[in-house]
Parts: sequence; C-alpha cells; structure tokens
Amino acid sequence: MFGLGGTESASATVFIVNPQAGNGSTGKAWPWLKSLSQSTLGRFATVFTRGPGDAVQATYKAMQEGSRRIVCVGGDGTLSEVVNGFMAVGPPIRRQSELGFIPNGTGCDFVRTVAIPRNMEQAVHTIARGQCRPIDIGRLWIRRPGAPPVCRHFHNIASFGLGGEVCAQVNRASKAFGPFMSFLWATVAALLRFGKKRVMFRVDDGLEQNATVWNVVVANGRYHGGGMQVAPEARVDDGLFHVSVIGDLSFLEVCRHLPKLYIGRIDDIDKVETWTGRCIEATSAQTVLLEVDGEQPGTLPIVAEIVPKAINLIMSPP
Repeated sequence: MFGLGGTESASATVFIVNPQAGNGSTGKAWPWLKSLSQSTLGRFATVFTRGPGDAVQATYKAMQEGSRRIVCVGGDGTLSEVVNGFMAVGPPIRRQSELGFIPNGTGCDFVRTVAIPRNMEQAVHTIARGQCRPIDIGRLWIRRPGAPPVCRHFHNIASFGLGGEVCAQVNRASKAFGPFMSFLWATVAALLRFGKKRVMFRVDDGLEQNATVWNVVVANGRYHGGGMQVAPEARVDDGLFHVSVIGDLSFLEVCRHLPKLYIGRIDDIDKVETWTGRCIEATSAQTVLLEVDGEQPGTLPIVAEIVPKAINLIMSPP
C-alpha cells in the first residue's frame, strides 16, 4: 500500500480508494473490502485519495509506471477523476489497460447504465470474472475569457443550467439522507431560486439553436441526479451524445412532470427536445453553471466532443 507520491514499485493492479465517498462509508468498509479483494483478485497496491485531483494524479502515475488494471473505489466523482487520469495517458497505454469500478457514493448513477453491480461484494466478483468493453468518453473544453480553455473528460453526463445549480447545492449540503432525497431536495430548492437561462447551442454542423431552458443534458450514460433518467436511449458505446433540452416550462409544469424523469418518460414532456450528435457547442450571455459527472467545474461557454471507445471498462459478461 502506498500514498500519493509513494515509491513502491508498480503493481499490475492498483486500487484508487476515496475513503470519504458514500458519506465516509467507503473508509469504514475498506478493511473488509480489502480482505475480500485480496482473496478474490490477488495482490494489488492501494492509493487513498485525500482531496480533489488526487485520483487523477494517482491514476496517471500508476499507468505510466506500468499498472494495467486500475480499480476505482468510490462514487461517480471519484470515477470521473480516475477517467481523467486514464485520458491523460496516451492511447497506446489506454488500449492495454482496464478500468474496474467498485461503486459506493452518493449517486452512483453510472452503474444504472452499465453492467456493474451496485453491491460492492458483487462488484469485486464482477472484476474477477468480468469482461472488458470499450466505452465512449466525453471530452469537454471549458472556455474562459483571456485564458486557455480547460479540458475535462466525463464518462456519464455533463449538463448546464439547473443541473449545475443542483450539483453545487448537493456538494455543499449533507448527504446523510441518501442520494434520492439529497438530489430531490436540491432540485426543488434550485427550482425555487434559479431562473431559466437563454442559451445558444449547436449540435454537430446543424443550425444554431437559441432557446430558453431550464437545463441541457449532454449524455453518454442514461441517468444523473440520483436516478433521473434524462437520456433513456443513451448508450456508452454508440459513438454519440444524446442531448436532452428541457425548455421553457413553467414552474408548475416542471413540478408536474418531474416524476417522468425517474421512469424514463422524458420524451413525453412538452417543451423537451432531444438530439444526437458527436459534438455540441454552447454559450450564453448569462452565467450558466456546469455539472460534469457530479462536479461543478465552471460555466458556459463549452465545446463537448465524443471520444469513441476510449477506455476498456470491466463489467459483467453478457
């Protein structure tokens, strides 16, 4: 076991563990999970994260030193950092590497799309007997006035508008009541405080759209926000984003239709439009917050592009 900046020689398998994930439950479960993983998977090295960015650095370092199986233990935010560590490494190394995920976080929305069990013990056995499947990754460029754009990658969903406001509120508040109530409460609170935004966006080479929206979702996976199915047709290996634009609904219309987001009926909501494409550009004259895999990294304008079959993810066999 080694910490960030450790000097232990490279192990074939490295666990990147966020002990604070799941409101601290990951750290409490680690002794049991470590024993189970060692008996199931054999020897591995371990890195504990201490703060934002640690998992990116640890993943990049492990892969550069020759580790070819990285196992992320935590929530979607930790997985997002590990994915960014993968994407910082060149494609020749990525193609020879595998990513495993043992989910234990506030939302863990990504495993609702892919064949990875939410149960940690079952997830370990999935890594032991599972198969790799190449998945697409989103590459997001966040533009900043007077500065170079910031590049960030996402495995699940990026959104802007209400999603960014909800994300900021969830990350500030206690998650003791679980993912569903955390996100539902934050959504209602954001609806009461947040106004619709005027945004301009373009999907691929289509015409520029100028719209008043509550939220725009750029989806690789199908779920975010603790179980909201915002892109029911999204697939992680189809080479496309599935874009959902929640438009100029009244407050009462949003409240009335909100349950449809949890049962996959977003397409039944009036003033919701859906698109597919490989690239989306968006900007606004207003301040519009971003949400990227459960984190709030900035504001519009952005350019998002799909990177097909970028990472080999371990999941249950067909």
